[in-house]
Amino acid sequence: MNEGAAHTSDGAGGHIPVFLYHAVTDDPPAWIAEFTVSPKEFAAHLDAIVDSGRTPVTISVLADHLAGRAPLPPRPVLLTFDDGFADLPGPTAEALAERALPATAYLTTGAIAPGGRSLLPPAPMMTLGEAAELERSGMEIGSHTVTHAQLDTLSARELTYELRESKAVLEDALGHPVRHLAYPHGYNSAKVRSLSARAGYETATAVRHALSSDRDERYRIARLIVRQSHTLADVTAWLDGGGARIAPYRDGPRTVAWRWYRRGRAVLRGPEFAG
Repeated sequence: MNEGAAHTSDGAGGHIPVFLYHAVTDDPPAWIAEFTVSPKEFAAHLDAIVDSGRTPVTISVLADHLAGRAPLPPRPVLLTFDDGFADLPGPTAEALAERALPATAYLTTGAIAPGGRSLLPPAPMMTLGEAAELERSGMEIGSHTVTHAQLDTLSARELTYELRESKAVLEDALGHPVRHLAYPHGYNSAKVRSLSARAGYETATAVRHALSSDRDERYRIARLIVRQSHTLADVTAWLDGGGARIAPYRDGPRTVAWRWYRRGRAVLRGPEFAG
């Protein structure tokens, strides 16, 4: 279950589609298959984005607007990728570059760094050394923590490690500050958001499966998680401002109850994979 659920939008102005992709492959491991799209489907999505007339931007552009530093371009759209699967620096980056589409990649350092440890199940992953290659292809790099744990169930010490260590590893690999974070599976809380800011992140993205907006929260930016079951019609509807609620909005009772259930389970079992 993700943090948030889909609702019907009235298509109000100011909506910003922020797409969340994971692996792009015809043969995903079973555990990530639900959140995988085929290269053919992905190409169709990208073509729809180009045809929509929207302005593709990275999360830094939205961050500058939310911080009051710069206005947004007309009708922005964002493409984001979580975890760092093996296709990302290869055919996925190539498909984006062919269409001159920028994107933001949030990398789980424990899954891609030599000798790293993460809670992600086995899957073909990129390497930390390829992060700079992603930047050269036009992709912005953000953190997706070290282990991909459910951040809102961790102690302050564990949470601080996840936030700061992943940031430090990426900054060492890239040679510049890493400003942005994505919460694994969108799981966050007031404590998570506060410690993310204290760790030096300027923004953090959640999931919520909602449209973002020019009034969204800097440390809980809404994204639309693209599932295997979503169609090109779904993507087109989101680009038009329909098919999903528009953030910001308060968490509903089900989201709050699910968070407390997971926290209780973590007390018994320890940190768990956010997925």
